[in-house]
Amino acid sequence: MRDTDHRTWRAAGVLAAVAALLAGCGGGSGDGTPRAAHAAPSGAATSSATPSATPSAGDAQDAGARRSFAELERRFHAHLGLYALDTGSGRSVAYQADRRFAHCSTIKVLAAGTLLKRAGGAELDRVVTYPSSALVPYSPITSKHAGQGKGKGMTLRAIMAAALRYSDNTAENLMLDRLGGPAGLQEAVRAMGDAVTHVDRPEPALNDAVPGDIRDTSTARALGTDLRSLLLGSALPTGRRALLTDLMVRNTTGGPYVRAGAPSGWKVADKTGSGDYGTRNDIAVLWPPHGAPVVISVLTDRGTPDAESADPLIANATTAAFTALGR
Repeated sequence: MRDTDHRTWRAAGVLAAVAALLAGCGGGSGDGTPRAAHAAPSGAATSSATPSATPSAGDAQDAGARRSFAELERRFHAHLGLYALDTGSGRSVAYQADRRFAHCSTIKVLAAGTLLKRAGGAELDRVVTYPSSALVPYSPITSKHAGQGKGKGMTLRAIMAAALRYSDNTAENLMLDRLGGPAGLQEAVRAMGDAVTHVDRPEPALNDAVPGDIRDTSTARALGTDLRSLLLGSALPTGRRALLTDLMVRNTTGGPYVRAGAPSGWKVADKTGSGDYGTRNDIAVLWPPHGAPVVISVLTDRGTPDAESADPLIANATTAAFTALGR
């Protein structure tokens, strides 16, 4: 995450916009001709060998939904990767789900999940101290506790909370320190069965998101699969899974994104991320009042270094995905 998870775009009119799209609005965007950055997708994250719009086996073959997602890309002059899975029916919706994007702060979920798998109970409550020189940009929680002496430092449990609830960047680096750096987390990700996600640098360098650079990238499908394993699967013991879920449910940065596009009354556990080139991501598990949960991963970027993220795109894409899933 760069400096904040709140930018100038707003998610107003999400439901109306998606309703119009699903009604068959497949032509040109209301904003006119797409910008060159969007017209040449090969300029951003081109390392995926899978044709971007080709669904994999098991993905919903919903041409209307794919047209809706493509129209959202045109409307917001952005690139979109999306994967959504209804864990009850097994139905999934995918759009450019195997295209690479910078994962940015969504990687904090994998770091926290790995720590929860490895750390003993006493270790979670052990105080970790760190100097002010360890602070990196956007560290709203850890910056209050840097230094030595009484009242300084944070427990590992509090560090994870800072990373997941506030997207604190120094907290991510402190977690990485205990995992053996980016290489240690990379090894853990591979052990989870994820052969796609790359973990290469600490905060804030991992947010560079330079088009064509495979470092610190993943795909919507890979991140969604990892999140399902951590929050709904057997990757963590029950108590640790509950702790990770609780921290993500109480995330403070996710309001305008998946949460804004989700059906009313659903519980949401999510982790956002943002970076250069207009990158904005949100990955989440959502529980309805009754029935099975849905996993969704939405990754976006806009292809130019100083572009602002197209934040309402994530909310609109989420609503379209739920409509396609029939939820």
